[in-house]
Amino acid sequence: MIQLLAASVLWAFSFGLIKGYLVGLDPVLVAAGRLVLAAAVFTPFLDRARVRGRNVPLVLGLGGLQFGVMYVLYIMSYRWLPAWLVALLTIFTPLYVVILADFRARSFIPRHLLAAVLAVAGAAVVLMRDGVLAEGDWRGVLLLQGANLCFAVGQVYYPDLKRRVGAGDSGMMAWMYQGAVLVTLAAALAVRPGFGGWTPGAVGVLLYLGLVPTAVGFYLWNKGTVTVGHGSLAVANNLKIPLAVLVSWLVFGETAPYGRALAGMALLAAGLWVSGYGRRRSR
Repeated sequence: MIQLLAASVLWAFSFGLIKGYLVGLDPVLVAAGRLVLAAAVFTPFLDRARVRGRNVPLVLGLGGLQFGVMYVLYIMSYRWLPAWLVALLTIFTPLYVVILADFRARSFIPRHLLAAVLAVAGAAVVLMRDGVLAEGDWRGVLLLQGANLCFAVGQVYYPDLKRRVGAGDSGMMAWMYQGAVLVTLAAALAVRPGFGGWTPGAVGVLLYLGLVPTAVGFYLWNKGTVTVGHGSLAVANNLKIPLAVLVSWLVFGETAPYGRALAGMALLAAGLWVSGYGRRRSR
């Protein structure tokens, strides 16, 4: 669980940096740049990974889906949705994780679903103010849910694919980042992104985001998926939301609903307790 928490903290800090330095820049180019940098960090591990034969397209494909397609759909959703609604609609990822995990295992575990619902409720407490307003377009909603589903698929199937390949996490991520780069570069070429507006500060922030929250963050996250149950994994998907609010308040000096953030953290903690309760009893 410590890896999932560490990744959530890294992502929580990235929200303020993106808002302060990267707003107005081409989002597809930003996404492609982050993943190119992440892939460069892990390139030395390509030869050390035991990814061979038919496993190569599987690992590349999972990386392209979990990181590449997810980023492209996520960024495209901003065309039809306001930023606050994008943040709100990402809270459903825990439900997708539970549904996919139970479908793959051909079982239904009620405590996992309850933990996911608590995670959604905890994030909603932080994000919702006067309810959901009709400011979005269904095209954006569908794109964002596609992004959530891609990230959920990667989390659920990564542990199984890692066992099948027999490679370490660093080697697996090295190949997965290559797949993600292929997808985002293809998207960047398709939309012909604009290169204007870049400042030294923006370049520095992009370097940090690519090398730390993206490269290290996704590595820690997928490494953590192997060590926890699906219920805890579902809850952890929304940890970054109240953490981001608290970081914005404490570090970046923004006005933040810290009371709701603390209430949301309490619900997330309850979800983690529920997700682990049945497992402790069985032991």
